[in-house]
Amino acid sequence: MSALRWGQGKGSGAAGFALFGMPLSFDHFVLPRLLRRPVRLLARLCGGEYEAPRFSAAILSVALVASAGAYGAFLGGYADSIVQGVTARTGFAVDQIKVIGNHQTSEIDVLDQLGLDGWTSLIGFDAEAARQRISTLPWVQGAAVRKIYPHTLEVRIDEREPFALWQQGDSISVIQRSGAVIAPFSGGKQALLPLLVGTGAPAMAPAFLDKIQRYPELAARVKGYIRVGERRWDLKLENGITVKLPEDGEDQAIAMLVKLDHDNGLLTRDIAAVDMRLPDRLVVELSPEAATQREAALSDKPKSLTKRKPETKI
Repeated sequence: MSALRWGQGKGSGAAGFALFGMPLSFDHFVLPRLLRRPVRLLARLCGGEYEAPRFSAAILSVALVASAGAYGAFLGGYADSIVQGVTARTGFAVDQIKVIGNHQTSEIDVLDQLGLDGWTSLIGFDAEAARQRISTLPWVQGAAVRKIYPHTLEVRIDEREPFALWQQGDSISVIQRSGAVIAPFSGGKQALLPLLVGTGAPAMAPAFLDKIQRYPELAARVKGYIRVGERRWDLKLENGITVKLPEDGEDQAIAMLVKLDHDNGLLTRDIAAVDMRLPDRLVVELSPEAATQREAALSDKPKSLTKRKPETKI
């Protein structure tokens, strides 16, 4: 019979199994299948059939102490630190970092967000938490942190696209095309971005700048785009001329401005401003020097011609 039965040999004098000196003999009792082999081994070990290996007691003691220490570290919240320390000293310490895709974001700022201390283990390093910290940097739109065993971290950064500079009072910020502020202006290549001035300028700038870009010669001369009263635009040119565009019909006004400059060199003359706000006329404001010269010219009166003396006839 395949099942292990205890007590079958009771009547015939057969000895049953014993555990720790206690007989295990029960009539008509069958152990579950999963317990049969462990109980047999335990009974034979207690009966002296097996001899424990040397130093087994010491090994069991060490295992018991280690288990108790691990359990205590887990309860005290030190398990991660222990794992970090052990694995870092066995060849898994992070000693190489690759930062890819950063142009405006400093590598030093990325390293600060990683939070490495020289003995950080790659095994216990939380890449997702590091990714979330890096994503809070101003220029970072998205980030990915990847562990490359045994000791390398790779950080890939997707940065925000700068669109223009926005001046509010004395402060200048770099903004996206959507108008969202990225970071304060810090110089460098950012100085080549279009400069917007005034309240409401970021919201209206994308469509307006697209109109100006249709005329590359004019766009190259514009130094600043000024939003006036959240209703219309002024163009500040690099030579100091201000072009005051109308609230309505700015497309036609821009086309007329370009034509006048092409035909008559309007924007290269000694003038201070071109006022196009009136629908039926264009007003040109002279520069102070040109105005002074014009006043002087108007104040001069033509001198009277002197009469010739009659010639003496001999």
